[in-house]
Order: sequence, then structure tokens, then C-alpha cells
Amino acid sequence: MVHIGVIGAGRNEDKTNLMALEVGREVARAGAVLICGGLGGVMESAARGAREEKGTTVGILPGETRDEANPYIDIPIPTDLGHARNAIVVRASDALIAVGGGYGTLSEIALALKMGKPVAGLDTWEIRGIHAASHAKEAVRTVLDLLKK
Repeated sequence: MVHIGVIGAGRNEDKTNLMALEVGREVARAGAVLICGGLGGVMESAARGAREEKGTTVGILPGETRDEANPYIDIPIPTDLGHARNAIVVRASDALIAVGGGYGTLSEIALALKMGKPVAGLDTWEIRGIHAASHAKEAVRTVLDLLKK
């Protein structure tokens, strides 16, 4: 089973959260497991979308308890690693989709590219190696196609 990481900012932004919600739905429709940081913003929206489509969600949490996970996380994994948990989000994912995002997202993108993992992006950093997508379905299709190669 394919594990797709959805990465992006933890703050709530309507446009970005709507994109993440649809990405989560598409990840579940594709039969993949959704991996994320387990908190709010893009992470919560993507997890919500996946759950709406009966998908499985995993949250790699920065703190030491499962209680901090958003309500759409099926499998919360506390790490007590703070931002360093970004490496685990990336390592646990076969491919990643970046939705918007700040420096935390940039760190996950960099780790993914360093590890040779496919990365698609929606309204995110413009960096060599990121496959820009115009909508959620294209982003999921892109990473799944790249995994086949």
C-alpha cells in the first residue's frame, strides 16, 4: 500500500485548507494511506478529506502525547521531537504533496528530494524537483505515476 505524505502549514488559511481537503480526498480515493504532521491547518484539512472518503490517516506528532492530534487522525504517533519529526513524516512517506507552506514545509520538501522521493506541489515553493500541479487530482496522479517509474 502506498503512503502519501501531505505537508503544509499548520496555520488556517481558507484557500490552502480547501486544496488540502481535496488532496486528502484524492489520496483516499487512490487507496493510499495519508501521512501528515497530525496538527492543524493543511494537516487537519488533508486528514479530514481522507477520512470523508474512508481513507486511513497517520499523524506524526511533534509532542509526547497522542492527545495533540487533530480529530481526523486514525493513528497518532507522538515523537517528542518537535520540528525534527519532519524527517519521520518524509521517511514514512513514499511520495509527498506540498500544499502551500512555510519554512517547515520547505524543510520537508528538501528532505524528500534528498531522499529521492517524488514531490508534487500545489501553490508551494518553486524549487527544482517539485512537480507543480494545478489541482489535487493532478498532484496525486503525478506522485503515483512517478512512483511507478
